[in-house]
Amino acid sequence: MVIHRTKGIVLKTVKYGETSIIISVFTELFGVQSYLVNGIRTTGKTSSKAALFQPCAILDLEVYHNELKNLQRIKEYKWAFLYQHVLTDVTKNAVAMYMVELLQKSLKQPENNPDLFQFCEESFIQLDKAEAAVIANLPIYFCLHLAYFFGFRLQENYSESQNILDMKDGLFIDHTPSHPYFMEPSLSKAVAEILKTRHPSELIHTKLNQKVRRDILLALQTYYALHIQDFGILKTLPVVHTILGEA
Repeated sequence: MVIHRTKGIVLKTVKYGETSIIISVFTELFGVQSYLVNGIRTTGKTSSKAALFQPCAILDLEVYHNELKNLQRIKEYKWAFLYQHVLTDVTKNAVAMYMVELLQKSLKQPENNPDLFQFCEESFIQLDKAEAAVIANLPIYFCLHLAYFFGFRLQENYSESQNILDMKDGLFIDHTPSHPYFMEPSLSKAVAEILKTRHPSELIHTKLNQKVRRDILLALQTYYALHIQDFGILKTLPVVHTILGEA
């Protein structure tokens, strides 16, 4: 069987049997895949290798791939990027878990999308390096730019007159729509500013208060639910609100 080398971002880990785990991984080559990893746990404790399979871990993988199987196997694995802060810093970890959940709910098909993978990888790496002013705005940045890869990115047509964001049609308009899925001008202006941001480091220049960030993230949850079937709600969102509110 052919062995493939690919990077992967861990999305979810569940215990399997007494010593094994099954991990859901967003891979650069194959999109979302499930892998069985044997011998990662011993009775009563977890080995140090298990740290590599925490959600948001970025790994270099050697994998066996069979398109006819739902469960694949890994030959070798190691860190592709070793976080300095994301796995231990409460604030950064909360944002990372939000990003992971958003990915889980958005990635429906096991199709490769290297551009999407690179965007996600870079976003997690920048989160690890980010200072507080960047971290606070990173969930909004990630949410807005992630939508591009799934075909419903907001149009960058904001102006002083077109200052109401219609979330159904994904553009800024000059009147209040007949449906309830829109953002008022103050939120729309902030969204338009972050939408123009091309790199997380630029977020340091975007000054938003806690309430505005909270309202935007709640609205963006609705925006995703309008465009992705069975999206539901983000369980990590209240945690992000709480953690960023205290940061």
